[in-house]
Amino acid sequence: MIHRHDVIIVGAGLAGSRAAVEIGQVADVAVLSKVYPSRSHSGAAQGGVAAALGNISKTDRWEFHMFDTVKGSDYLGDQDAIELMVREAPETVIEMEHWGCPFSRTPEGKIAQRKFGGHTLDYGKEPALRACYSADYTGHVLLHTLHEQCLKHNVHFYSEFQVLSLIFENNKAIGVVALDMVNGGLHTFYGRAIMFGTGGYGRAFKITSNAHANTGDGLALVTRVGLPIQDMEFVQFHPTGLWQSGILVTEGARGEGGHLKNGEGRRFMEDYAPTLMELAPRDMVSRSMQTEIDEGRGIDGKDYIHLDVSHLGEAKLMERLPQISELAMNFAGVDPRKEPIPIQPTAHYSMGGIPANANCRVTIDEKRTETEGFYAAGECSCISVHGANRLGTNSLLEALLFGRRAGKQIVEDLPHLDFGELPADYEGAAKEEVDRMMTSTGKEKVGTIRKELQETMMIDCGVFRTKGQLEKQREKILELQDRYKHVTIDDKSQRFNTDLLEAIEMSHMLEFSGAIVEGALQREESRGGHSRKDFPKRDDEKFLKHTLAYKQDDGSWKLTFDKEVILKGIHHQGFEPMERKY
Repeated sequence: MIHRHDVIIVGAGLAGSRAAVEIGQVADVAVLSKVYPSRSHSGAAQGGVAAALGNISKTDRWEFHMFDTVKGSDYLGDQDAIELMVREAPETVIEMEHWGCPFSRTPEGKIAQRKFGGHTLDYGKEPALRACYSADYTGHVLLHTLHEQCLKHNVHFYSEFQVLSLIFENNKAIGVVALDMVNGGLHTFYGRAIMFGTGGYGRAFKITSNAHANTGDGLALVTRVGLPIQDMEFVQFHPTGLWQSGILVTEGARGEGGHLKNGEGRRFMEDYAPTLMELAPRDMVSRSMQTEIDEGRGIDGKDYIHLDVSHLGEAKLMERLPQISELAMNFAGVDPRKEPIPIQPTAHYSMGGIPANANCRVTIDEKRTETEGFYAAGECSCISVHGANRLGTNSLLEALLFGRRAGKQIVEDLPHLDFGELPADYEGAAKEEVDRMMTSTGKEKVGTIRKELQETMMIDCGVFRTKGQLEKQREKILELQDRYKHVTIDDKSQRFNTDLLEAIEMSHMLEFSGAIVEGALQREESRGGHSRKDFPKRDDEKFLKHTLAYKQDDGSWKLTFDKEVILKGIHHQGFEPMERKY
């Protein structure tokens, strides 16, 4: 079955939904989602969305927000895109307020703001209250507000469709082929413009805050048509995931005054970031925690430490942090009003992704050559506003703001875009993948391969990495890819075949995991979320550059470090690379 719309958006999170709102007012737009739209992973974001509104920190300015983002990125962020983001942030947040988003409020009725890691005033002198929030349900309320706007503007939703292939020829995006998860069967979605807002890939790791749906589908699909993915070695491990499950405990808990304590009962961040303490950037806090654990100062010598919020009082916890209080009780069996929460670093966010410029047009090489009719925004993209490390609350901002920019750019481009010609075998790759899975009689199981990938990625490509670990993991991925050829599934039915869906997702994770490992292996330095024990220092001379990874026909990865970082050259101390001290 073929569906024809002016614009096809894959992904119904904040980026995809915000673009759809913009486009739906002037053109026919369809949004495909593997889950019901309001269940998209954007809704799991808790702590806030960044904007220099100055509602509480009266002297806050976009320049301070830019300084923090550039410094937090370990200087790998593209400063033209960062400046654009922080300048447009207040307008983006206020627009959501005007659409009815129920933000928490100050006593005088303004949007409430709180502290978050790495956000400061006056170029690093003191913490800033910059995170606009709605208790600890910020992503949830933003997503639902946008979904209401999508319905208002006649956006067509195709819920529970798993995209299997991107139709891309002669540098032009033509459409996508998707599996109808409910009824079975392939559907082709054909448009003048295609946008990916497919989210992150945290499920490649054992301990992750990501939803089960976050399997990096969009990244795998672009590599299969010969396009590169950028900066994949930069994976952010959030400091505070619930022990063993990885479920997120918002950074807002530390923003409200929570303390990190090791097995000695000491606030150990004074040894690593004495100025900002628990509110240092996430990469620093995660490494500090992992160091404490590795050196035997975890709780009772185990692989977790404590987050203590009990001193904040029940009233404040119930007002500002009701969700994490519930999560701690339900999933860790502790009452945060009375006892500390057991936490450990959890794979949380992907700084890398599909390379795109500030107008969200997907690019294909180090010269930033644009594709035709292909756009990306949100976590699946790499516009590189986060560089090597993302500051908390900049993710919701990026998704909203660049989803908005993508929508506006597509509306502007549509008069110049035509429907491409579908190739003769446009469903061939997708049909072959499904048929192979449905007829396979091999002895390998998806669950076994997934477990081995997630466990080994966590150990050998986690918070800390070495050459030996990464070479071992590269071989492991090749082994798993070979074993995947012999995977069989038990369910051969057509309707909501979760065995088939998990097998497809597994192929996607194996696809891009190789790029993470290869980038981490070839980047012989430590920068942001990428920390090599054998190369502990940042090397700006060799590696102040983006990584582009191209999948080769033999399954290997070709990497180039030729894509230069855009240094805006704002003449203030700190916008040029310097040592990161907090």
